Amino acid sequence: MKIFVTGATGTVGRHVVDSLLDQKVEVRALTRRPETAGLPSGVDVVAGDLEKPDALAEHFEGIDRLYLVVAGETQKVVDLAKQAGVQRIVLLSSASAAFEGDPTGGFHRAAELVVENSGVGWAHVRPGMFAGNLSDWAEAIRTEAVVRAPYDAARQAPVHEADVAEVAAAALVAADEGKIYTVTGPESLTKSEQVRALSEGVGREIQFEELTPDQWRAHVRDQMPEFVIDWLLGLWAKTVDNPEQVLPTVQEVLGRPARTLVQWAADHRDEFR
Repeated sequence: MKIFVTGATGTVGRHVVDSLLDQKVEVRALTRRPETAGLPSGVDVVAGDLEKPDALAEHFEGIDRLYLVVAGETQKVVDLAKQAGVQRIVLLSSASAAFEGDPTGGFHRAAELVVENSGVGWAHVRPGMFAGNLSDWAEAIRTEAVVRAPYDAARQAPVHEADVAEVAAAALVAADEGKIYTVTGPESLTKSEQVRALSEGVGREIQFEELTPDQWRAHVRDQMPEFVIDWLLGLWAKTVDNPEQVLPTVQEVLGRPARTLVQWAADHRDEFR
């Protein structure tokens, strides 16, 4: 079996490559810059860009299965994969694909439908909140050891990117088709609990200061677009009364508990020091 991994130098993609290699699977990896990819020896690294799918056709030769990130022209990439004889596509989507009226979810659901309607075997991996989103706090932690954010009571279940990748790798080599794997971390945590987990994993004292939504909007206005601010505030407000559910997907698929946020922080401690 030979698997083509797109986004192979991304946060999740690197772990997908490593997990497939651990399973003795042959891997072809797509990256814009092979010369700086730093992928393990034995990986067939090829140059390409999902934004320019016409140049990808040759890379699908000899490929059995495809790990696909949502980027570029999904329909064209899926068509090329099907024409080349790819038998299964595992799409890295988002848990928001299940949310009615969510703009981010609508974008991911549209890509899922392209894959589902292709006639090729498929599975979707839908991560919830990535623990990596907390890297947005890194500068404030490094400089002040204080996190300022609204909606402390908004509970989410941060998931380690390595768990998402290992579930995706398992889906790539599995025999069953048409499955949706929604992946979460093992605990649904308030923001102050997330900060305490970071403090423990990083090994330094970090304080949490709750802001009002308007205070936070003013605090981050120069750092992100208004529509992103609106989306995040809406999401957090919703999860005050509807906490992100902890799902057993990692345990069921991988036979072990999901990595905790403390472990994620320990794995990324250099970002916060």
